[in-house]
Amino acid sequence: MLGIHARGGTLIPPSNPRLVGWWSDGAQPGAANGSAIITGHTVHDGGGAFDDLDELTAGDAVTVTTGRGTLNYVVSSVTTYRKKALAKQAAQLFDQSVPGRLVLVTCEDWDGTAYLSNAVVVAVPKKT
Repeated sequence: MLGIHARGGTLIPPSNPRLVGWWSDGAQPGAANGSAIITGHTVHDGGGAFDDLDELTAGDAVTVTTGRGTLNYVVSSVTTYRKKALAKQAAQLFDQSVPGRLVLVTCEDWDGTAYLSNAVVVAVPKKT
Protein backbone atom coordinates (compact mmCIF):
# COMPACT_ATOMS: atom_id res chain seq x y z
CA MET A 1 0.00 0.00 0.00
CA LEU A 2 1.52 3.29 -1.13
CA GLY A 3 0.85 6.74 0.31
CA ILE A 4 -0.93 8.97 -2.23
CA HIS A 5 -2.27 12.52 -2.34
CA ALA A 6 -5.17 14.16 -4.14
CA ARG A 7 -4.39 16.06 -7.32
CA GLY A 8 -6.96 18.67 -8.31
CA GLY A 9 -9.42 17.14 -5.85
CA THR A 10 -8.98 13.65 -7.32
CA LEU A 11 -7.19 10.69 -5.76
CA ILE A 12 -4.77 9.12 -8.20
CA PRO A 13 -4.16 5.39 -7.60
CA PRO A 14 -0.63 4.01 -7.97
CA SER A 15 0.42 3.54 -11.60
CA ASN A 16 0.90 -0.19 -11.01
CA PRO A 17 -2.66 -1.59 -11.28
CA ARG A 18 -1.87 -4.38 -8.81
CA LEU A 19 -1.10 -1.93 -5.98
CA VAL A 20 -3.45 0.15 -3.86
CA GLY A 21 -2.89 3.64 -2.54
CA TRP A 22 -3.81 5.07 0.85
CA TRP A 23 -4.74 8.77 1.05
CA SER A 24 -1.95 9.86 3.39
CA ASP A 25 -3.69 13.13 4.34
CA GLY A 26 -6.46 11.14 6.04
CA ALA A 27 -6.71 8.57 8.80
CA GLN A 28 -4.54 5.48 8.73
CA PRO A 29 -6.28 2.11 8.57
CA GLY A 30 -7.05 1.10 12.14
CA ALA A 31 -7.30 4.67 13.47
CA ALA A 32 -9.99 5.25 16.11
CA ASN A 33 -11.34 8.26 14.19
CA GLY A 34 -11.54 9.33 10.56
CA SER A 35 -11.91 7.78 7.14
CA ALA A 36 -8.99 5.70 5.90
CA ILE A 37 -9.32 6.04 2.12
CA ILE A 38 -7.76 3.36 -0.08
CA THR A 39 -8.00 3.49 -3.86
CA GLY A 40 -6.94 1.02 -6.50
CA HIS A 41 -7.41 0.28 -10.16
CA THR A 42 -10.02 -1.83 -11.87
CA VAL A 43 -8.75 -3.15 -15.19
CA HIS A 44 -11.47 -4.09 -17.68
CA ASP A 45 -9.60 -7.19 -18.85
CA GLY A 46 -8.28 -8.20 -15.41
CA GLY A 47 -5.21 -7.60 -13.30
CA GLY A 48 -6.39 -4.64 -11.20
CA ALA A 49 -6.13 -4.71 -7.40
CA PHE A 50 -9.81 -3.77 -7.07
CA ASP A 51 -11.28 -5.64 -10.07
CA ASP A 52 -13.89 -7.34 -7.87
CA LEU A 53 -14.55 -4.54 -5.39
CA ASP A 54 -18.11 -4.02 -6.64
CA GLU A 55 -18.93 -7.66 -5.82
CA LEU A 56 -18.69 -7.01 -2.09
CA THR A 57 -21.97 -6.73 -0.20
CA ALA A 58 -22.98 -5.46 3.24
CA GLY A 59 -21.75 -7.88 5.90
CA ASP A 60 -18.73 -9.13 3.92
CA ALA A 61 -15.34 -9.21 5.62
CA VAL A 62 -12.45 -7.01 4.45
CA THR A 63 -8.90 -7.47 5.73
CA VAL A 64 -6.16 -4.85 5.57
CA THR A 65 -2.58 -5.86 6.34
CA THR A 66 -0.21 -3.12 7.48
CA GLY A 67 3.19 -3.01 9.12
CA ARG A 68 1.34 -2.97 12.44
CA GLY A 69 -0.65 -6.13 11.76
CA THR A 70 -3.91 -7.31 10.28
CA LEU A 71 -7.06 -5.20 10.57
CA ASN A 72 -10.51 -6.70 10.12
CA TYR A 73 -13.49 -4.75 8.84
CA VAL A 74 -17.11 -5.49 7.94
CA VAL A 75 -18.68 -3.89 4.86
CA SER A 76 -21.51 -1.53 5.77
CA SER A 77 -22.31 -0.24 2.26
CA VAL A 78 -21.41 -0.60 -1.41
CA THR A 79 -22.46 2.26 -3.68
CA THR A 80 -21.78 3.05 -7.32
CA TYR A 81 -21.61 6.78 -8.09
CA ARG A 82 -21.38 8.46 -11.47
CA LYS A 83 -18.20 10.57 -11.55
CA LYS A 84 -19.96 13.91 -10.91
CA ALA A 85 -22.10 12.41 -8.14
CA LEU A 86 -18.98 11.08 -6.41
CA ALA A 87 -17.47 14.57 -6.38
CA LYS A 88 -20.57 15.78 -4.54
CA GLN A 89 -20.12 13.02 -1.93
CA ALA A 90 -16.40 13.64 -1.39
CA ALA A 91 -16.75 15.68 1.82
CA GLN A 92 -18.87 12.94 3.39
CA LEU A 93 -16.61 10.11 2.21
CA PHE A 94 -13.38 11.85 3.24
CA ASP A 95 -14.82 12.95 6.61
CA GLN A 96 -12.18 12.78 9.33
CA SER A 97 -14.58 13.49 12.23
CA VAL A 98 -16.38 10.12 12.02
CA PRO A 99 -15.48 7.03 14.05
CA GLY A 100 -12.71 5.06 12.36
CA ARG A 101 -13.76 3.42 9.11
CA LEU A 102 -12.36 2.20 5.82
CA VAL A 103 -13.43 3.64 2.45
CA LEU A 104 -12.36 1.74 -0.68
CA VAL A 105 -12.70 3.43 -4.08
CA THR A 106 -12.22 2.19 -7.64
CA CYS A 107 -13.49 2.89 -11.14
CA GLU A 108 -16.53 1.08 -12.50
CA ASP A 109 -18.78 0.86 -15.59
CA TRP A 110 -16.26 0.45 -18.44
CA ASP A 111 -17.90 1.56 -21.69
CA GLY A 112 -15.09 0.40 -23.97
CA THR A 113 -13.12 3.65 -23.78
CA ALA A 114 -13.47 4.98 -20.21
CA TYR A 115 -14.88 4.25 -16.77
CA LEU A 116 -18.11 6.16 -16.16
CA SER A 117 -18.57 5.55 -12.42
CA ASN A 118 -16.82 4.74 -9.17
CA ALA A 119 -17.58 1.90 -6.78
CA VAL A 120 -17.27 2.96 -3.14
CA VAL A 121 -17.18 0.46 -0.28
CA VAL A 122 -17.50 1.69 3.30
CA ALA A 123 -16.46 -0.74 6.04
CA VAL A 124 -16.33 -0.46 9.83
CA PRO A 125 -13.98 -2.22 12.25
CA LYS A 126 -15.09 -5.74 13.08
CA LYS A 127 -16.18 -6.07 16.69
CA THR A 128 -14.16 -8.69 18.51
